[in-house]
Parts: sequence; C-alpha cells; structure tokens
Amino acid sequence: MVFILGIVLFALGICLSVALHEAGHMWAAKAFGMKVRRYFIGFGPTIFSFRRGETEYGLKWIPLGGFCDIAGMTALDEVTPDESKRAMWRFKTWKRTVVMSAGSAMHFILGFIILYLMAVTMGLPNPAAQAAPTEAVISATSCARAATTMEQLNDTSCPPGAPTPAKTAGLQAGDKVVSVAGKPIKTWREMLAAVQVASGPTPFVVERNGQRLDLTVDVPRVQRLVADGSNKTIVKDVGMIGASPVQNTAPALLTYGPVDAIGGTLSFTGTMFSETAQRLIEFPSRIPAVVDSIFGGERDPNPPVSVVGASRIGGEAAERGLWEIFVLLLASLNFFIGVFNLLPLLPLDGGHIAVVWYERVRDWFRKLRGKAAGGPVDYTKLSAVTMVLVFIGGAVTLLTVTADIVNPVKLFQ
Repeated sequence: MVFILGIVLFALGICLSVALHEAGHMWAAKAFGMKVRRYFIGFGPTIFSFRRGETEYGLKWIPLGGFCDIAGMTALDEVTPDESKRAMWRFKTWKRTVVMSAGSAMHFILGFIILYLMAVTMGLPNPAAQAAPTEAVISATSCARAATTMEQLNDTSCPPGAPTPAKTAGLQAGDKVVSVAGKPIKTWREMLAAVQVASGPTPFVVERNGQRLDLTVDVPRVQRLVADGSNKTIVKDVGMIGASPVQNTAPALLTYGPVDAIGGTLSFTGTMFSETAQRLIEFPSRIPAVVDSIFGGERDPNPPVSVVGASRIGGEAAERGLWEIFVLLLASLNFFIGVFNLLPLLPLDGGHIAVVWYERVRDWFRKLRGKAAGGPVDYTKLSAVTMVLVFIGGAVTLLTVTADIVNPVKLFQ
C-alpha cells in the first residue's frame, strides 16, 4: 500500500512540476503584455475549463504534459487582428528569450525550494560522508573467498573468525600501509590498486605504534565485481587480502538552520547541476544498455529512466521509509527536465530560443553590410529536422518506458 502511495505522490509531484513549467511561460508572457489564449494541464479531451479575462484555463484527461498557448509564438501562427500587435514574435529578443526559458526556470526554482526544505528538515547529503577513505589505515580484517556465480559475487557474508590472508600475515587494526610490493602507498585507493594486481607472497610495509614492520601477505586471486572505468561493473580476477579501511564517521545527512540552509542549498544545487550535465553527456552511450535490458540483459546500475521508472523508484523509497531519497529524486528530476528543455533542439524551448537568437545575430550581420533586417525564420523549412528529433525522442521514451516495465531499476537488488 505504501509502495502505491509513493508512486502516486511522486506522479503528483511530476504533474505539479509540469503545471509550474507551463505557468512560468504564462506568467512571463502576461508580464510583458503578450496575449495568452489558453493554459491547460494534460492533453486529449477536456475534463473542465473556465475563462478568466482573456485566458482559458483547464484540465485534460491525459496527464502527460500541458501547454500554454501564446498568440503568435512564431510568425507562421495565425492571429486575429486584435492579437496582431501583441503577437509574441513581434516582441524584443530578450523578452521572448525570458518567456521561453521561464519554464525551465520554474523547474530550477522548484528544485531549489525542494532542496531548501530538505536542508532544514531531514538534511542534505554530506559530501564528507561520501568521500572515499584517504589514508591506507586498516580497521579490520574480513574473509576473502573465491566466487564463481552471480549469487556468490553479490554475497558479502563472512563466517565469524574466518582466517584471511591479511590476518594470517599479521596485519592488525590500526596498521597504516606504507608500501606494497615496494610501491609507496599514500591512500587506501592506491593500496587497493596495488593489491588487486598482486599475486602470491607480497611484501608489505606497515606502520604500527610509530614503528615500521615488514610483513609478507600471500595474496590470493579471486573473482569480484569491479568498476571498469566507464561506470559499469564487470567480473574480474583480482588480488584480495581481506582487509577493510577505517570507516568514514561523518553523518550521511547535514541539517541546516533557516539561514545557513540557503548557502548549503546553493552549494548542493551546483553539485546537482554538474551531475545533471554529466548524465546528459553520457545519455546517448547508455541507450544500448537500455535496449539490452529489455531482452533480458542486466540493467545498468545508473541507467536513463522514464517517468514510469522514476515513479517506481519513488514508490520503493517510500515503502522503505527512505523519504530523503524520494525528495532528492524529485528535485533531481526537476533539474534534469529544466536543463534538458534548454537544449538547442526543436521542438524544445531551447530550440525556439536558438532560432530567436539566430534571427538576432543574422540581422546584426545584415545591418553591418547595410542591409535591412531579414524576416522571421520560416519554421516550415525546419519541419523535417523537427520531425526527426521528435521521432528520436519518442523512440527513446518508448525504450526507457519499456525497460522500466519489463526490467525495472530497483533501489535494492
């Protein structure tokens, strides 16, 4: 029941985001004096509508978006004689840019508000808690045994008191590893890399109570899931000694006061923008993995997901009481939609902004050559490119939705 409630709440959050996106266009257009004919949430048959002033507001049956109908968004749009002077295409470039980017701005504002409320209540993720261990200091030993099946690869259980190469060689909690096989070690990551390529008796130098000790660890080769450098994991034969680092004791979440939360939220917002840009860059390369997952392949741990997949993850987070993940996912989705919508591709808002600025730059060059300004861009000449992009976008959406139904991403596998 909680799972379904989480899905419904997340879907409602997305609907609110869409409503505010279109409201951003509408409010900006009205502020500049453009005529807004209609503001609707959803598509398809109308459930209800009402008119206030010159704008019709309403709700439609299919909650997969919405629209804000501004008179004369392009020079090809038909306008009535009384709308002609207030047609959007007649307004200055910067005003049209503000109106077309206002939808994404609403996503950014909503994402910031969500993160701010999270900062003063449940807290924001603490970067210090997510940092990898720095010094190569051992906290404990644990078993390291071979694995030949996927179940064994994912099984991290260890019988109490089981002997390990590290323990057998005399390594103890608190030891700081200085070198492995003659290679100087400064960080845990360096020690891990040196151990993974080692095999058989390997000299270790450790610092214990201010003294350096020479030990020899018989490093076995075992199969483990390791990162391959491209955000994927593969089964690989590596050396392991059965030792774990000193755990990071920093709190996972940091709660802020009402004033401090502004700076904390701004900082974390910058982190989310950086991660969003990275996901957009990686997006095309991850599509083959989505196709593979539809036909039974293992789902990429960081895949592109549709609204269906995001809602399902939100439901699972709610079911497990992980509301910080639920809220963080909703904020992340708003940032992603906001940035994605500004890409200079038609029919996205960013594509329309690109056309507007093309006209401005073109007319500037024409003026330098003593020529009159050119007319508005003929959108019919761009229709073929637009249809190709719409087809690609539709295909990607269909793929991700299908993958999220037949092979969904789960918080806990």
